[in-house]
Amino acid sequence: MAGIALVPGVAMALVERLDDSTSPSAQVRAQSDDNAPVTAPGNASPIVRIAFGRVQYRLATARYVGRQARIYYVLPMAVPGLRSPAGLQVSWRTNGLFASGSGRPGDRVPVWSGTVRDAWMTEALDLSWQVDAREVRLSRGMPLGFEAYFEIETLP
Repeated sequence: MAGIALVPGVAMALVERLDDSTSPSAQVRAQSDDNAPVTAPGNASPIVRIAFGRVQYRLATARYVGRQARIYYVLPMAVPGLRSPAGLQVSWRTNGLFASGSGRPGDRVPVWSGTVRDAWMTEALDLSWQVDAREVRLSRGMPLGFEAYFEIETLP
């Protein structure tokens, strides 16, 4: 990578984590009273589906206004209590600003591309998980959860 930076005329994209500190809740946990697992009655399958409903995100994009960029939804590689990334599939539908999609822990999924026009980008993700219970090892009382985040890649 350092060799590329020294070559004249080669422009590199800049990738940064977006500030989402004004979002209502960035931490998503699978075990809480209002997020009951959704499975068919009598189903002996180890696959558990959990629907969270809408998760609101508010991203600070003021410093990128007027710039061409891509935004990615980043799922952390390490999820406490999860033995393997294959044990969790995260899916989301959106209101239209960002693209709907899915991913596993460690994935960086593109959700938006274009010219940043506003100081804030607000989007709600209808979030759901598909968990393979065979891949989960939680201590008593420990919720399965993680904090996903967004990255912005500004283009030259």
